[in-house]
Amino acid sequence: MAGDGAEEEDEEGEMLAGPPPQPNGFLPGKEAERGSPAAGADAGALPEAQAMLPAPGSGSGPGAARAPIRLSWRRLAVLAVFSLYSLVNAFQWIQYSILSSVFVRFYRASYTRVDWLSLVYMVAYVPLILPATWLLDTRGLRLTALLGSGLNCLGAWLKCASVRQELYPLTLLAQTVCAVAQVFILGLPSRIAAVWFGPKEVSTACAVAVLGNQLGTAIGFLLPPVLVPNTVDDIDLMGHNISIMFYGTAAVSTLLFLLTGVVFDEKPKFPPSQAQAVLQDIPPEDYSYKQSIINLFRNIPFVLLLISYGMMTGAFYSVSTLLNQMIVTHYPGEEVNAGRIGLTLVVAGMVGSIICGLWLDYTKTYKQTTLIVYILSFVGMTIFTFTLDIGNLVIVFVTGGVLGFFMTGYLPLGFEFAAEITYPESEGTSSGLLNASAQIFGILFTLVQGKLITDYDPRAGNLFLCAWMFVGIILTALIKSDLRRHTVNSGILNTDIKAVPVDSPTDHEKNNTVLKNQSESAM
Repeated sequence: MAGDGAEEEDEEGEMLAGPPPQPNGFLPGKEAERGSPAAGADAGALPEAQAMLPAPGSGSGPGAARAPIRLSWRRLAVLAVFSLYSLVNAFQWIQYSILSSVFVRFYRASYTRVDWLSLVYMVAYVPLILPATWLLDTRGLRLTALLGSGLNCLGAWLKCASVRQELYPLTLLAQTVCAVAQVFILGLPSRIAAVWFGPKEVSTACAVAVLGNQLGTAIGFLLPPVLVPNTVDDIDLMGHNISIMFYGTAAVSTLLFLLTGVVFDEKPKFPPSQAQAVLQDIPPEDYSYKQSIINLFRNIPFVLLLISYGMMTGAFYSVSTLLNQMIVTHYPGEEVNAGRIGLTLVVAGMVGSIICGLWLDYTKTYKQTTLIVYILSFVGMTIFTFTLDIGNLVIVFVTGGVLGFFMTGYLPLGFEFAAEITYPESEGTSSGLLNASAQIFGILFTLVQGKLITDYDPRAGNLFLCAWMFVGIILTALIKSDLRRHTVNSGILNTDIKAVPVDSPTDHEKNNTVLKNQSESAM
């Protein structure tokens, strides 16, 4: 990674350039109003960097200056703070379900009511994702980050006031506030990576941002069973231990909220990539959120990814929520080991996420990698299903780790693949829709799998998930790989390039053919 002020080297040569892709729900006709290089026949033969970028002010032409491409050291602080408050939000999601037997006893509630303390994260996400992505696209990254971190902090403090046996409604309200915070968190990894990081590190940055959420889940599997042992005969001690966990979480959340206000900026001073340079010069008044949504749902490869991503991630949410029940069914009294198995699953997935992110940055083989990881996740789920009840916890640890490596490692792949095939639409919108799909499938899978576990056994519930994951493999195989963002970034730097004006529909058609060929060769 280069430091601040380390400007990327310009490459010699020219490129056959068509008009820039229609960006971010870009409203038709605005090009001519702005006098962009693609708007008229007098654009002239421009270098690709100038042809792709709208000119400053209202002018255009050969004199238009190219925006400098630089990387800022601040991007590392933004990524670190986001990853940490995302971690705390994920920790608050899983802390109830991994202690389900404890909270059933403490709040004198049924397992179904305790399960809803996790399900509320999924339920809240679905109706709020479109307003949240609208806010991200129209009001920006900083306000969205502050809302996510602030609501996370508020929910943590409300939990501190709910440590009494009759206050289950208050702890549900507190968890609902944290669930709303999640809406402003889950869609940010690909947006932060695209806005702050260069093309050679964007997938790795996205993986690290997702990793923060995964690490929070891992700590949520490990720490709560240690802090709050199941002291069945001493409710007062149980309440005291729950208070320690809640107050510790609130203190950390408060610190991270303050750091978010200090560290987060809307965007770096200079764009980190040519793809961002194209988008950052588009005037805000030319943006249509409604048109952006329409564009996404007309994009068939994205719709296929939307469904397949929802199936995979929904299966992961279901397994995470019901893991305690599955383990305790076959291994009574092993709540602590259930948490450790969950930790193994997520830590292995964190390693998988980083490896997948590095691999994508190196190879740009988005579809191939996504499909292979999906198939291996299905294989891992099948092995986990048939080894869960053999009576050997060591085997469960191993199979859980294999499952987690691929299933959790898939998460950043979906974000980055979506960003590629939907460019120049907003990364926040595409990833937000992916997460909404995951929440919907997660709710359905958790309810159905939980019912199957209760009425039959964990194997029946896991086979149900395996069947849907197999369908997801088929849908992933049908996705057409059109790496639009990569075409813009790599096309600028190719040496065998030539610029021509776009004077007529014939020229426009020819240019589209050239860009399409470049996209196919980039794969």
